[in-house]
Amino acid sequence: MRLTRLQKSLWAAAGIAMLGYGTMFLIADRLPAPVVEAPFRPTFALPDAEGRLRTPTEFGGKHILVFFGFTNCPDVCPTTLADVAQVMDDLGDEATQVQPLFISIDPERDRRLGIAEFTAAFHPTILGLAGDANQTRAAADSFRIHYAREDDAAAPDGYSMSHSPALYLIGPEGDWLRQFTYGTPAADILADLQNRL
Repeated sequence: MRLTRLQKSLWAAAGIAMLGYGTMFLIADRLPAPVVEAPFRPTFALPDAEGRLRTPTEFGGKHILVFFGFTNCPDVCPTTLADVAQVMDDLGDEATQVQPLFISIDPERDRRLGIAEFTAAFHPTILGLAGDANQTRAAADSFRIHYAREDDAAAPDGYSMSHSPALYLIGPEGDWLRQFTYGTPAADILADLQNRL
């Protein structure tokens, strides 16, 4: 039986593909094993309003919602904390498996203004933490977030704070799971949490 020109081309292509497939397996066997990156585990050691030092290990077994902000924040902070409050209400009985935290990036002023009262105004489960400058910087660096003091004559005390506006989700083992960008609807945060609980 004689092969047509098209059939010969197809057989040649099939042969080349088989050769390539075999070569791929030979090379794959000689490649080093992929590097497995360690889980990203942000941490903090910050006092609450009563001065009790709080760390992530205290909340082991729970999902932690973490937000960095300041009590004089005019928009981002109250909006985000209102969303967190809505999520906690909508979780119902599952809310016991989630701990929301508000970490102050302006701790000296926030302690003076009453960080516990500030967070309680949004939801009783939101725990406010305010350390010293070194503790605050260490926590922010661990979460890889930005914050800085900015002069602002129109703001209380003549300054405001710029900061990363995301809400961070930490898993029960302490691993970073994801961040919710500013403006993520409470319903979307709720749905994500309910899928994990």
